[in-house]
Amino acid sequence: MTGDHSQHQGDPTPGAGQAWAALGYLISGMAVWGFAGWLVDRWLGSDGIVTAVGIMVGVAGGIYLIMKRMGPS
Repeated sequence: MTGDHSQHQGDPTPGAGQAWAALGYLISGMAVWGFAGWLVDRWLGSDGIVTAVGIMVGVAGGIYLIMKRMGPS
């Protein structure tokens, strides 16, 4: 091989860390707020409505954190 390659075979793609962080924010937001909603559903005896709302709140919070961390400065 000739020349200086800035990316070697097997090295992670540039920006892969940010993509994994974004995915982590979304999954953890859904899991934490969905679980909190599930607990409220069990406490109130409802049919999963609060769980669905919790998951949506988690996704919205994850998107907010992604935009705050990775958006334009």
